[in-house]
Amino acid sequence: MSVPVLSNAVACRIFLDRHALSEAPSGPAKGAALAALIDRIGFVQVDSINTVARAHHMILWARRQSYHPDALKRLVEKDRALWEHWTHDASILPVSLFPMWQLRFQRDADRLRTSWKTWFRDGYEAQFDRILRRIEDHGPVKSADVSEGEARGRGGWWDWHPSKTALEWLWRTGQLAITRRDGFHKVYDLTERVIPEAHRGTVPDRALKVDWACGSALDHLGFGTSGEIAAYWNAVTPDEARAWVRAALADGSVIEVDVIGARSQARRMVTRPATLSATPPEPTSRLRILSPFDPALRDRDRAEHLFGFRYRIEVFVPEPKRTYGYYVFPVLEGDRLIGRIDAKAFRDESVLRVKAFWPEPGIRLGTVRLAKLEAELDRMARFADCAAVEYAPGWQRQTLAVPT
Repeated sequence: MSVPVLSNAVACRIFLDRHALSEAPSGPAKGAALAALIDRIGFVQVDSINTVARAHHMILWARRQSYHPDALKRLVEKDRALWEHWTHDASILPVSLFPMWQLRFQRDADRLRTSWKTWFRDGYEAQFDRILRRIEDHGPVKSADVSEGEARGRGGWWDWHPSKTALEWLWRTGQLAITRRDGFHKVYDLTERVIPEAHRGTVPDRALKVDWACGSALDHLGFGTSGEIAAYWNAVTPDEARAWVRAALADGSVIEVDVIGARSQARRMVTRPATLSATPPEPTSRLRILSPFDPALRDRDRAEHLFGFRYRIEVFVPEPKRTYGYYVFPVLEGDRLIGRIDAKAFRDESVLRVKAFWPEPGIRLGTVRLAKLEAELDRMARFADCAAVEYAPGWQRQTLAVPT
């Protein structure tokens, strides 16, 4: 039998719809509506870079421009509808997923037991009981609260003192949870004080967790390879994802499909049969600026296949060799990624400064598109608590060839 073909245009529309990027970024952005949005897109990555706003806030603002960070804070810290843990990185997740993470806690303990002895200084294991007793007796702590007398190493950002390493270990393995963040500092408490009792019940067996992780990943993505399915939650192994795909193909719950990329190349993936018969919505022509950590862009290879958009954050590239700034924002218009923009908020001056916009090949920054971009930058400035946008001389750049 021939394998169905998913055209690039349809594939992009399916993918954007699953990531809540097809509709206009309007509507309610707090309470149950915001929790439902996060459940729809799966997770929101947390990152400390605050060039304009932190990643988790920019991700939500790109989809609901009435969003305010206090709404997310309330859902995590007061309503306990969301919680923070690890997918491929620190992420905010629906609290209903907590049971699925309990098997991961033991997996991480087994995996990190060896690797962390290589990465971090000795002494953190001896801190486990002391820290747990302190939190039990005296309440939540930050890293600074439990590291009295410990000198931080000189090895850089990840050269933690032993108590910080112990806190992270206890969090990663489920004994502690993040009750809130002060600024961007984690505040840790006992898991049973953070996760509502209704979500701390039965731990699913491994087979059920694999079925959930793979099936829900495919539903969030719309289509994918077994590798993409495994990487979505980072909760199952590649072998488990391949076995799930084989079984799902055999029972007909998924089918193979050739997904056509932006450069007309086909990639064999799987999808639900219903995905091929549904008509994805046409994306709004609205232009929006995305976080570099947006869930739609997390898999850089996938973004390049679907949209022809080669995107890497050049944080560790020395300045003379950078093609773009070290942290530039992708720009989405309709179903196309049309360029990237270098902008930074200077809150002490109440100004958002735009250094450069680089269009993708074939994109022209004409009058209409320029007006849309400027309007979006005005909205971004307000979101970043800036009163004005300033444009550097020559900010409208030419298309550049991205190095492979």
